[in-house]
Amino acid sequence: MEKNNINPVRCKWVSDDPIYITYHDQEWGVPEYDDYKLFSHLILDMQQAGLSWITILKKRDNFLKAYDDLNPNKIARYDEKKFTELMNNPGIIRNRLKIESTINNAKCFLDLQEKKGSFSKYLWSFVDGKPIINQWKSLQEVPAQTPKSIAMSKDLKKMGFRFLGPTICYAFMQAVGMVNDHTTDCFRHQQLIPIKRNK
Repeated sequence: MEKNNINPVRCKWVSDDPIYITYHDQEWGVPEYDDYKLFSHLILDMQQAGLSWITILKKRDNFLKAYDDLNPNKIARYDEKKFTELMNNPGIIRNRLKIESTINNAKCFLDLQEKKGSFSKYLWSFVDGKPIINQWKSLQEVPAQTPKSIAMSKDLKKMGFRFLGPTICYAFMQAVGMVNDHTTDCFRHQQLIPIKRNK
């Protein structure tokens, strides 16, 4: 009983795995604006499709090592030899479509960055440049996708991106703080609400 009083209340999807707890407490839902970190998040969320997020978290270091720290400039230049190397790497998700899509999406990222100047501004435009603060009381209320994630998916697809459906896009939006989907009883919900300052 004493332990429950000491530990803060977290979102119900968090297990007692230390990796999950650290990710929830320090990363999930924190607004991210760096182009390359956003690309990294997008690729990892893409890898999650059909799998649990904890599987990706536990392999994250392997992904970073295998994919050159998820640097789009390097990934966009991957050749057949590198593709075969990735397909034979047991430390990552060896899914042909996901690997092909990662390489394709790196090229699309560079193209979009060149055309629009900022990958971050482009993505954040789907939420008008600021986090949406939701007020979900339970995990059951949290949607798997929203009209904004559908719009993001549709637009990314139009620009040539692959394997980024509305559900993956919404998981990405949650992870990078475009939406605050911590439930209201979670200690992080309030912490991640921007402080309004009088000017």
